[in-house]
Amino acid sequence: METKLKQFLDKAFAPYGDFPSRADIMSELLDNLKEKYSDLKSEGLSDEEAYDKTIQSFGNVEEIMNEIPHEDPKSTLHDEIEKNVKESLKATFNMVKSGIGMSKFGASDLKEIDLSDTDLKGENFSFSDLANSDFSNSNLTKAVFRAASLSGSNFENATLIETEISACDLQNVNFKGTNLTKTVFKADDFRGVKFEDTILFEKRFINCDLHQRSFDNLELDSVTFHGSSLRDTSFKNATLQNVNFHHSDAKRADFSGAKMDKITFALLKNSKANLENVEII
Repeated sequence: METKLKQFLDKAFAPYGDFPSRADIMSELLDNLKEKYSDLKSEGLSDEEAYDKTIQSFGNVEEIMNEIPHEDPKSTLHDEIEKNVKESLKATFNMVKSGIGMSKFGASDLKEIDLSDTDLKGENFSFSDLANSDFSNSNLTKAVFRAASLSGSNFENATLIETEISACDLQNVNFKGTNLTKTVFKADDFRGVKFEDTILFEKRFINCDLHQRSFDNLELDSVTFHGSSLRDTSFKNATLQNVNFHHSDAKRADFSGAKMDKITFALLKNSKANLENVEII
């Protein structure tokens, strides 16, 4: 069945070619599907029934794939940027800092770029390698990061209101103190991500692997987890209001000491989550 599930993912990703972190995302999503399939089989479903329900739980894969541009990251434009990036990077950075103008950052090698304390509202960083970059204290409202490598980058105290981050490598990214209001994450790799003191309001995690991530002590208001892995995810002492866990494995998450409204409690109870030591507010 693993081969069949992998073929499903391969077919879904096929039209979009290669992009940063593609292999990692495919691997993480396959693990999520296998785990879902295994859970359904343990409930007594047949192979085909479990497979069909597994695919249905991953229902918005089309939406995710449609969010990824059909551009080839090795296009002529990309080659041109790649050729000149070393000499133009310093000039671009100075323009941003001085407020004289704003370059486009898509399909570029921008590793370790310092864009801290910068107004980057509405910028598009899709298909760029931004590993170990600094966006601390920057305004990234309505910015777009699609299929970008952001591993090791710093977004501490940045503003990411209505920002889109889809199919990105977010390993070891620092979101401490970040305003993520209405931010949408889709099919991202969250290994090692830090969410301390983060503002989570009207935020959506769609088909994301959040296993072993910590939301301890945070306030989650109108947050949606759709089709996301929450295996060993911790919500200890967190406050949850109007939080939706649609098609997400909340029963494997830790809600010890959490506070939540009646609706969130009821939805979690229905998903067989462990709600001992939870306070209803």
